[in-house]
Amino acid sequence: MDGQAYGFVGLGQMGGPMSKRMLAAGHSLCVFDTDTTALQALVELGATAAGSAREVADAAEIVFTSLPTPAVVRAVALEEGGLIEGSRIRAMVDLSTTGTVIAREVAARLAEKDIVWADAPISGGVKGAIAGTLAVMLSCPPATRDEIAGVLEVFGKLFYVGDKPGMGQIAKLGNNMLSTAALTLTSEVVAMGVKAGLDPAVMVDIFNAGTGRNSATQDKFPRNILPGTFDAGFATGLAYKDVRLCVDEAEALGVPMVAGAVIREMMAITNAKYGGDSDFTSVAKLLEEWAGVEIRG
Repeated sequence: MDGQAYGFVGLGQMGGPMSKRMLAAGHSLCVFDTDTTALQALVELGATAAGSAREVADAAEIVFTSLPTPAVVRAVALEEGGLIEGSRIRAMVDLSTTGTVIAREVAARLAEKDIVWADAPISGGVKGAIAGTLAVMLSCPPATRDEIAGVLEVFGKLFYVGDKPGMGQIAKLGNNMLSTAALTLTSEVVAMGVKAGLDPAVMVDIFNAGTGRNSATQDKFPRNILPGTFDAGFATGLAYKDVRLCVDEAEALGVPMVAGAVIREMMAITNAKYGGDSDFTSVAKLLEEWAGVEIRG
């Protein structure tokens, strides 16, 4: 390998598998997470544990982060004990979904310490993180891209979208809006069909053979909704956060997002009813209740 010492902060559902892939690829890795169980799992695979984000930034020049919310990203990067205080770090590569406001703020603050920011949000879910088939949307200076591309390709397919902070975030928020919209509208249509007496599984097969196929009909319905497991691996609270950020970004850019605003409200209701920790496929449960039918097979 390149002999570089890397850091990784955030070893959750996505960060855990990605950091494991880095270790499997032969990279030296210093890791931190507030979840000691997750931390120990990486140590057992050969990583070095740190006691804080700052300790990771003292040990590694390039630190990857995979964190749940913009506020957590900001805290890990900039607050006391954060990466900005590290003595060795020279680049932070954020794999989280933050939106552009936090990306630009953190990038500017890190630049004061000569630390380069790269936003590299990912799409593909837990399965993609495990298999190394994620889509990685990178925005950073070209020199940084050249340096970190090889590591990011361990996670999946790399797309370089530009050199300004937040450009990767725009791509990711658009992707998640489309994914959540497909899930929500498919749930409505299948509920309609079931109410009319159709078999939900047959409906999904029809859509997948026709022009209505989408990520929900091809994956989430057959795997997570029709079986009644509702376990796609993406929390409702995170989905709601992402579609809310997407509508906010569109508004800031002066781009109408009328349909997106409806999806935001549907996720707000799902989040309120089932809780942020529920799976975002729970929107199908909401449609079941509203329609008075059961759409799981």
